[in-house]
Amino acid sequence: MSDSPTLLKTVRTYAVDLVERVLATFVVAAAGVALAAGPADMFSASFWETVAAAGIAAAASLVKGLLAKGIGSPQSASTAPRV
Repeated sequence: MSDSPTLLKTVRTYAVDLVERVLATFVVAAAGVALAAGPADMFSASFWETVAAAGIAAAASLVKGLLAKGIGSPQSASTAPRV
């Protein structure tokens, strides 16, 4: 059986990694929606449409990160085995 401090460190490392990835995905998706609209039509998407699009991307990132735990390193939200 794994000792408790090591297990807690693993869970904390994984959680911090996953939260960072989800937040980064949200910010990048929101910026992408704004840029994709173009300079002239940058404000044609409503604030809530932009937030919704970014939220969908962040939710997909969250699901991917949770599934990646079984594929890659259990201490990371990456599918790469050495991350």
